[in-house]
Amino acid sequence: MGRPRTALLSADGIVREALTLIDAEGPAAFTLPRLAARLGVKPSSLYNHVGGRAAIIEGVRRLVVEEMDTAAFAERPWPEALTGWARSYRDAFARHPGTIGLLATTTISSPATLAMYEAVVGALERGGWPRSALVSVLTSVEAFLLGSALDLAAPDLMIDPGEHAAEVPVLAAALAARPDKASRADAAFAVGLDALVRGLRARLAESAGDAG
Repeated sequence: MGRPRTALLSADGIVREALTLIDAEGPAAFTLPRLAARLGVKPSSLYNHVGGRAAIIEGVRRLVVEEMDTAAFAERPWPEALTGWARSYRDAFARHPGTIGLLATTTISSPATLAMYEAVVGALERGGWPRSALVSVLTSVEAFLLGSALDLAAPDLMIDPGEHAAEVPVLAAALAARPDKASRADAAFAVGLDALVRGLRARLAESAGDAG
């Protein structure tokens, strides 16, 4: 059975199976022997199509990035475009939370990811951000989005004072006052994203004023 399956292998198929494996069993399950077993081949067969583990991880990154929407950066003001991209970014990683730890700790070289970042920083620069600040802005936004994606995959009830409610009265009251119509993660994301974009706009305006 191994020989005909090997003939059907491709770099894209290997990467897609890796993403399926990570989604189903978590990042700890992602090993080349485990991936090869799912594909019905020997681990050595993978190297005929991909450069190894790092190349597969970059391929997985590409698949996740392809689920993000950067179109607005070419036509909308950067605050609006950033907001739309942020939502699609969070949604993409929320669908694949197991990839966050793998992707956040490996150097980025995927052309698709580089193109996405180029769209973001290009829009920021056209919007008036100095080139020296672009990476800092991008990194701060991405850190918030990755945390928000992880939070979306977490239980809605993350803080439960229980029998200790009397010891933390303000916290217990705040939890009780939370609106039921929105999930905790969605509400936190909306507040955080609004504050982040407002803060960036204010910072840009201040820097422009200082320059003037």
